[in-house]
Amino acid sequence: MNFKSLGRLFSVLVFPLVLTSVLVTGLGMSATVSAADGQTSQQMANAKTSDADLWRAVKAGDSGFTTAQGVEANVLINVVGNQGTIIKNEYLTPAMAVAVLGVFAAFLVFYFVNGPSKLSNGFSGKMVLRWSKADLILHWMMAISCLGLILTGLIIMLGKHFLQPYVSDGIWAAVILVGKTIHDWVGPIFMAAWVLCVVKWMPMQTFKMYDLKWFLVVGGYINFGPFKGKHPDSGFANAGEKMWFWTLTIFGLFICVSGIMLVLPGLELPREASMAALLIHASSAIIIIAFTIVHIWMATVLSEGGIDCMKSGYCDENWAVQHHNLWYDEIKENGTLEYKD
Repeated sequence: MNFKSLGRLFSVLVFPLVLTSVLVTGLGMSATVSAADGQTSQQMANAKTSDADLWRAVKAGDSGFTTAQGVEANVLINVVGNQGTIIKNEYLTPAMAVAVLGVFAAFLVFYFVNGPSKLSNGFSGKMVLRWSKADLILHWMMAISCLGLILTGLIIMLGKHFLQPYVSDGIWAAVILVGKTIHDWVGPIFMAAWVLCVVKWMPMQTFKMYDLKWFLVVGGYINFGPFKGKHPDSGFANAGEKMWFWTLTIFGLFICVSGIMLVLPGLELPREASMAALLIHASSAIIIIAFTIVHIWMATVLSEGGIDCMKSGYCDENWAVQHHNLWYDEIKENGTLEYKD
């Protein structure tokens, strides 16, 4: 048999085997590659799902493990803290602006429409002792510290809206630093004055049945309609002053406690407690700010002769008869009525 014959025989017998082997090997490699690709895709999908679950848990506030120590060290995102920030920015900050501008504007309108509450019989010229020197010191200690806290608190809460956009970053940083420092250091003075005021003045602040009529005729401050000339009975403190006292007592307590929680980092409070303290502090401040504006308006421009009491401790006798008749009758009857020399 010659070489040509052998070549033809090799081609007929071997080539189909080689071709079959190539095809089988190719299909096997293709299947292997497809399987590997499928496995890789599944691993990537599992990895993405795992990452999504991880960050979903982090955003939900789930705790994990960190090497840091301390309160809530294992929590990356505190949900309560974020929710509290939203409440403060979207609700409490606008409410504080309303408390300042709204209440002030309402009393301004009332003043131009109604005018001040004049003394029906004018000034008598006789000054009756109403407050002791200790009372005056205590009142102004409370008043000045309260106003200091209000002004600095307004800068801290509202300054980013009405001041920060109009000054440089350096000036804004300095204003916030000074405001925060004053706020923190005036706080203890307010707390001390608050305790002394509550202890000393509480016996005079109990509500009586005649206080209801005071509210019904708006204290006799209305100068028109059926309320004009109505001067309701009142003891040493009228019903409005009593309401102001108890508002300051209750919400002043909230402010003092929450302020201590916020200003002392050594307490190491959980985020929930700190955020609750911040919201209570701001809410209580809004109420006290509104009542403070009312108190200042009533004492200065709406009540003729009212501010004299807190300047010298003495009030005009006709003012005492008109605004605190039951107290005047009492001191006149028991012999404790004292005139200024």
